[in-house]
Formats: sequence, structure tokens, C-alpha cells
Amino acid sequence: MTATTAGPATGRLPGRRTGSARRPWIEAAGCALTLAAAAAAGAAALVTAYRRAEWGESGQFAWFWAGMLIFTVPAAFWAVRRTSGTHLRLAVLVGYAFFTYLPKLLRNPTGPLYHDEYAHWGQSHDIVLDGLLFQQNAIVRVIGDYPGLHATVASLATLTGLTVWQAALLVLVLAHVLVVLGVAVLAGQLWPDPRIGAAAAIVYSLNSSFLFFDTQLGYESLAIAVLIWALVAGLRAIRATTAGARARWVALLLVLAVAITATHHLTALWLTGILSLLALACTAGSIRSRSDRGLAVATRVAWASASGSAVVVAVWMTVVSPRTGTYLEPYLGRALDQFSGLAGGGSGGRTLFSQSIAPWWEQKAAFVAPGCALLFMTGAVILWWRRRHHAEPVTRAASTAMLLLGAMYFPATLLILTPSGAEGARRSWAFSYLGIAVVVAPLIIALLDRARRRIATSVPVGVALLASCALMLVGNNAAGMNPSYRFPGPPVFGSDTRAATPEVLAAAAWLRETQGREARLVADRYSGLILGSYGEQEPTTGSATFPAYDLYRAQPGEPIPAALLHQLRSWRFEFLVVDRRMAEQVPDIKIYFETNEPIPHDGKPAFTRAQLTKFDHLPWLIKMYDGPHIAIYRFDFDSLGRPARGSV
Repeated sequence: MTATTAGPATGRLPGRRTGSARRPWIEAAGCALTLAAAAAAGAAALVTAYRRAEWGESGQFAWFWAGMLIFTVPAAFWAVRRTSGTHLRLAVLVGYAFFTYLPKLLRNPTGPLYHDEYAHWGQSHDIVLDGLLFQQNAIVRVIGDYPGLHATVASLATLTGLTVWQAALLVLVLAHVLVVLGVAVLAGQLWPDPRIGAAAAIVYSLNSSFLFFDTQLGYESLAIAVLIWALVAGLRAIRATTAGARARWVALLLVLAVAITATHHLTALWLTGILSLLALACTAGSIRSRSDRGLAVATRVAWASASGSAVVVAVWMTVVSPRTGTYLEPYLGRALDQFSGLAGGGSGGRTLFSQSIAPWWEQKAAFVAPGCALLFMTGAVILWWRRRHHAEPVTRAASTAMLLLGAMYFPATLLILTPSGAEGARRSWAFSYLGIAVVVAPLIIALLDRARRRIATSVPVGVALLASCALMLVGNNAAGMNPSYRFPGPPVFGSDTRAATPEVLAAAAWLRETQGREARLVADRYSGLILGSYGEQEPTTGSATFPAYDLYRAQPGEPIPAALLHQLRSWRFEFLVVDRRMAEQVPDIKIYFETNEPIPHDGKPAFTRAQLTKFDHLPWLIKMYDGPHIAIYRFDFDSLGRPARGSV
């Protein structure tokens, strides 16, 4: 995309003035004062937004985005400014990384809140208590096979004396900083102008996972940081000029690939896929330029890197976690079925922002953001095409791979229209946006440089770019995360982030204190989150092969399926948890037990009071705990076959 020579960024800016020695310090002081004031004002606005949401007042959305943009706009300005020095630009990016972690930190500073956070926090906590890796997890059954995050958090907590949650925050903040810096360094492997690297980091931060999803206590939050630096190592290996240097960089890449694979399955698959794209692009370039020996060597190194990563992933998923494939397959399979039904005019779709409390301008921004990304990608393709013959061969091949990676973002957005595909689409954007960021960044700098030569257009171009940045920041996050995940508020039935009510926490504490840890129990999704984390139990919410939810679905007087009772007994389940709110309210996220449950979701409660109180009369269930909404029963399978107690 540029006529510069190969090699990583040097950090030296072209055309920088060599004025008095005091000028860099003056710039640094001005930048520090500007961003310090912006950070203070932005943080105050974020706190105000959360307080208004917690108290049920309006305006939280406007306050939140005002707080984010108050800091983002000046940070972007200083990051891509021509006269900003290397150290100043580095400081700005680090500061930007810290500030962009603030929304999630303020959202839940003291403990887990999101669905997967309960699982990962509980897994890390169990390692601290028991010292054992690869243990089954009751909330997310596959994460026990990927202990990288949990081992890191548990080790840090043990070594420092911090709580598990405090240790997790340190790991997550460091990973967030490494993501921002890693994107800048990755772009710097292709184009030596450090402004392009800084622009790439800012563009990447606009993706829907950056503020909330990849800042949560989840294995992707750590793994994606390692993935970006693994790609840096891969490009370094391809560019190396000696066999020894290539071997060292490939070895580092493979070490990072092992770390990623031991941490998160999807990130490991994406690493292999991206490296394969890079190898294919190098192969295509090598075929066109048969006389370029350097590119031929780079192609062999690229394929060695991709093959090594593929072997690591294949061995892990075959030997350590053979169930990963069966865990992931249903999500994509059902999404494709639903999407084909939608395309054929049938059912299977979902209505975006149905009953959402997000303001109209957030919803509009969510629809416009992909179009804005497409516009910038189109411009990036045009720029790449014009400069392709002047670019160094490895840069041309790598930028081609990044274009292909970025292009994957757009078909993935269509999956958001299906219930099963929506989650997968959101999770793919964090990876495909890496390609968008790397290839769009040169376009942004080219537009700024062109506008700079024309005084009349410099300000309008800058304002237009900042406005696009703001629109995509708002729109992507509105599309990627529900308001209940982003903002606090009163307890809401059927919301992962508001499941930890005092009543459920009290029930979890009672069960742990009176019955011990690791008891197998059947529960709904939301009670199961708390009982499986704070309660340290092993809940199940049911599945197609183990339809535990049929206990709740059975009508009074109707026999429970014998096969289900056999499963419960043979697998030594001890307790049944019933939340009677299932007969009174509709879950906020339209799920009672699990994503593909065979339960109607027609806007009214799927259960009756009689269905949930029938357990009081069954002889093989003994009520042990009874709260305003939560009841806990002990299974007494030896009493199966006895007549029911009283009438239902």
C-alpha cells in the first residue's frame, strides 16, 4: 500500500521538524494535560451514566458515549499527529488502552457479572483451592480443557496473595494493553510510518468486542492478545533474512500457538486460519514472481508457521479436548439452517433490537456501522490496488491476507439475523476486525496527508474521520452487547448480568455451608450461574441428550420420562432447584435453560405455577429450602414408585 521498503516500523516520523530541543517536551506536556483532563471528564461522565442507570433515571446512553468520546477524540488526534514522537505516541496508546478498560472495570469492579465470567472465575477459584487443572466446569462444560487463563489467574493470586478476582483484573488489564500495542506493532510490520500503526490500533478498538466482551474474565480476552503478538512473530519470521533468525521467530510463534491453544479453542482456530491466509497470499505472490527468491523463502516459512499451528491445534483437540468439535458444531450448524430458512422466506430469523431500551440513535448507528466499514474497506482496496506494484512483495502478500481477513466481517454480519448464529457472528468480529484495522489505517493516513496539503479540506476531512470513528464506536457496541450487559440496574429475571440477587446468593451460600461443595444439581440458567460459581456446585441446565428441563415441563400428574430419571439417578444428581419466577415472568434474554431449548418463547411465561409446585407432592423429592422464589429439593430416588403426597 506504500512504496516504502520492507521491515518493521522504526518509530521515526517522516518530515518531522527539528526545532528547539524544548519542542518535544512542550508537545508532551500539552498532550499530557489534554488527555489527563479528558480522562477525568470522561471517567466522570461514565460514572454518571452508570449511576443514572442504577437509579432508573434516563440519559445513561448519552452520558456514557459522551464520556467515551471525550477521551477517544483527543487520543486519536495525538496518536496520528505527524509531529508526535515515538515515546509520546506509545504513551497515548497505553493511556487509551487503560481508559478503554474503564467501562468494564466500573461495570463490575468487585466480582463476576457476565455469564462466562461466573464459569471462569469459578474455575480459577477451584484451582486455587484444589491445585488441579483440567477439571470439568458445570457452567461452560468445555473450558476445563483450556486452562491457560485459569492457571495464570490462579498462579498470580497464589503468588501475590490477591483475591482471584483482583488477580484476574491485573491479567485482563495487561492483556487489553497488549492488544492495543500489538495491533500497532502488527501494522508496523507492513508499513514503517508509525502513524499507520497508531491508526490501526484506534480502528481496531471500534469493534464490538473491544470494550466489554474482550475485557471480561473469559479465555478469549487473554488469548486474543497472544494471537496478535503471535502474528507479529509470524511476520518477523517471514521477513527474517537469515535461517537462524527465521528459526527463532518460528519457534516463538509455535510457543505462542501452544499458549493460545491451551487457553481458547476459537482463537487457536483463527490463528491457524490467519496464518494459512498469509501463506496462501505469499504463495500467490511467489507464483507471479518466480524469480523472487526472497518471497519463495518467505512462502516456505509462512507454510511452516501455518502447518505448525495446525498441528498444535489438532493434537490438543484430539488428545486433550476431543469434545471441542461436538461443543462448537451445533452453533454453526443451527445458524446455517436458520439462515437458509430465513433466505427461503421461512422462519428462523430474529428481530434486531426487539424490545430494546437502546435509544433510536444507537439503533440507527448499529445498522449504519457495517456500511461505514464497507465504505472504508472499499477505499482500502482501491488504495491497495493502486499501490500494489510499488509495494515490497511481503508487504503486498501480507496486506492481501489482511484484506481477505477483513472481508470476512461482512458475511458474518448476516448471521446476526439468526438466533444461533448471532453469538458466533459477534465472536468472529474481534478477529475479522483485525484485518479491517490493518488495511484501513493506511487509507486514513493517506486521507489526512492529502487533506494537509490543502488547507481548505484539512479540517473537514479530520472532522469526517472523527465522526466516522464515533459512529462506528457507538454502532458496533450497540450491535454487539445488550444494554443490560453494558449498564447496571435493578434485578431483572432472566438476565445473566442481574442474576446475582440477594435471594439466589443466600440460597447458594446455604447450600454450600450445609451440603458442601461439588454437589450435582439441576437448575435454570440463572440460578445455575450463581450456584455453580459462588455456591461451588455442579449445576446442569439440560441439553438435547440430557433433557433435564423436562422435569419442569411435565404437567402435574404427568409421569416424568423414565429415561430422564435413570440418567439423574445413574449420574448421581442430588438436588433440584426451582425458581418460581419462571411462571411469573419472561426471561430478559428469552432463555430459560439453554440456547436451543424446546420451550416456547411467545412473550408470556412458558410455565404455570402448578408445573413448578408439583414437586412439593412428589415422593422422590424432599424440599430442603424454601424462599420467596427459590426452592431446593433433594432427590430421593429410592422412593420412586410411591404414590404422590396429597393432590396437586
